[in-house]
Amino acid sequence: MILALDGSSVDGSAYTDVVHLARHAPVRLDDTVSAWSTYGPALFAVLMTIGWWHARRMGATASVRALAVPFVAVVAYGVDTALKLPVREDRPCRSLRVATLEACPAPGDWSFPSNHAAIAAAAAVALLFVSPRLGAVAVVAGGAVAASRVRVGAHHPHDVVAGVVVGAPAALLVMSALRRRAGALTRRLTATRLRPLLTTS
Repeated sequence: MILALDGSSVDGSAYTDVVHLARHAPVRLDDTVSAWSTYGPALFAVLMTIGWWHARRMGATASVRALAVPFVAVVAYGVDTALKLPVREDRPCRSLRVATLEACPAPGDWSFPSNHAAIAAAAAVALLFVSPRLGAVAVVAGGAVAASRVRVGAHHPHDVVAGVVVGAPAALLVMSALRRRAGALTRRLTATRLRPLLTTS
């Protein structure tokens, strides 16, 4: 079933307000927001690596949790992408025909839900299971990524909210399930060639 949601009817006015505000902001600020929107998600890869590196010193079970974080992000991306296909919401920069900081994606690159927001939310929640400190940094970074996607004109506000609603529960479900089965999975993996990834001993 194809819904073909008209996102501009949901919060188009809020979107245009943000985009117009961005157009009148200092160029340096706009450049920073645009760079963060594009490259900010790379911070999550850094946080995942740091989390895994420290987890290896804590033991194999902690390492398994840390190594699950990228998997959780991929799951969130998959679920989010699957939702795009039946909804088929046009990008707001296309449906509202406004000038934006970021080049408007091509037709067929659907807007709802936001992949960036879903991945950021999933990574942040998953990292909370690994390290509260890293998770807190990821939560702040994820919020900034989600907000930047509206500011650069790539998404409606409801797109990024929906992305968070997809990513956060997906991570919570996967990481909670993993915690219940961590012992058995850890024993199985430490008996394989993956053992050096799980422990320093």
